Amino acid sequence: MAKKLLLPEDVVAQLRKRYASHHQHWLVGRGVWPLSVVLGTPMERDVAANPASVRSWAEAWNRWTGSGALTWVEMQWPKLGRQRLPSRLDIASPVEAARIVDEGIRFMRAAERRDDIARRWSQLSGADVLARYFDVLADYTDVEFSRLVGLVSWLVDNPRSALFLRQLPVEGLDTKWIDAGRRALVADLLRTIRGDDVGGDFYEVCGIRRPPHRIRMRVLCRALRSTIGGLRDLEAPVEELAGLPISASCVLVVENLECGLALPDIPGCVAFMKLGASVKSLAAIPWLSGVRAIYWGDIDTHGLAILERARAALGDVTSVLMDEVTMLAHRRLWSEEPVQHGEAPLPELTEAERHMFDRLRANAWGRNARLEQERIPWSDAVEAVVHACQVAGGWLSVGRPVP
Repeated sequence: MAKKLLLPEDVVAQLRKRYASHHQHWLVGRGVWPLSVVLGTPMERDVAANPASVRSWAEAWNRWTGSGALTWVEMQWPKLGRQRLPSRLDIASPVEAARIVDEGIRFMRAAERRDDIARRWSQLSGADVLARYFDVLADYTDVEFSRLVGLVSWLVDNPRSALFLRQLPVEGLDTKWIDAGRRALVADLLRTIRGDDVGGDFYEVCGIRRPPHRIRMRVLCRALRSTIGGLRDLEAPVEELAGLPISASCVLVVENLECGLALPDIPGCVAFMKLGASVKSLAAIPWLSGVRAIYWGDIDTHGLAILERARAALGDVTSVLMDEVTMLAHRRLWSEEPVQHGEAPLPELTEAERHMFDRLRANAWGRNARLEQERIPWSDAVEAVVHACQVAGGWLSVGRPVP
């Protein structure tokens, strides 16, 4: 036929795509309404060529019970006479559009909560932040929404409380709830309400106290343990570790906790475990300055990225058991890295390490191939790690007695 005739299901499919792309903006008052969908009124020659198809199309719209105003036109044709045909569907509002695509309840709930928030804080009326968090307004339970409003209200009234999150007197608030992807939401709402571009992270925007960053450390040397009361395994804020009277000759950074806990004593050595990207915090410990470091992590893209951060923080860092020879020697023990690290400059990697990173990213050994450090036979692993630490600490090169 010369013109495509849109059936009700065609219009619904078209609106569903438009709703998916625009519903967030519709929530905050954008868009031109009413929205008119032309149904493709045929010419006389089209009807003559395929009368059954046109009849079926018109009957389908005659059965339409959905939202919107359906307009019909009277056509007077020389041969076919007077015909009444559907012409367009006018949709008056976003709510009507949402109803047509079975999103009416969600959109109305989001709109009601938008109005509630805007009545409390006029700065949020029509704000982009509400568009971005459409799903929050549409899908939170009443309890969750009330908790969110209560938290934002308290933080607005107490912008610099300097309390810990758990201390805030907000009904139903707990760290598990706020940690479930809600930090950015709360901070964005506060920035918009205050009408400023407050920099910093969640804690700075909310004016609450940041939990101390705690680091797990093992002192692998009897002589060093004697200087701190015999402690071998401790976890403390980095500021407190920085004040310890330790004079290490080697620092070992281990990516996974269990591997670090299983290590034997190594002369002059302290080990830090499970730091991940926060390995950069080691730069705040003054007694590590100038100390040679060993890094042992998984052979995968994230392990190499952490190695690069460790070298940026500590300077003289040598990797162990993270080379291509180790990777290929343990092929049967490979697993799959769930999500690879993104492409990045990683300037502190050596040429060989960068080559490893690029080959892993390119899936040179299979999809997201990785060798987790704990899969290496422990006797082989501990021998290599201990030897690397002894060389780094100077115990092997100068023949000093092991303390």
